[in-house]
Amino acid sequence: MNTLVAVAIAPLGIGTELANEVAEVVKVIRESGLPNRTTSMFTEIEGEWDEVMKVVKEATFVLAEKGIRTEVVLKADIRPGYTNTINTKVDKVNDILGG
Repeated sequence: MNTLVAVAIAPLGIGTELANEVAEVVKVIRESGLPNRTTSMFTEIEGEWDEVMKVVKEATFVLAEKGIRTEVVLKADIRPGYTNTINTKVDKVNDILGG
């Protein structure tokens, strides 16, 4: 079943600059081959439920397996019969706004 998630996976308790650790997480997501998009606060991933959750787990464990306390914030949109919602949801709003 098609699933679109917005996920933030972040290390806790290791300092104030987290870009290196976040880059490790994003690398796992990008290498998954699933459609994804990273913004300043979240990364969106789209695919079948099991595939998406597998990537979320792998991306989380890239930090946790190093002994880093890791926080995961996840929002999911499960919409049967739809695909490419990572783009079409934004496109519909942009069309309404004339952009």
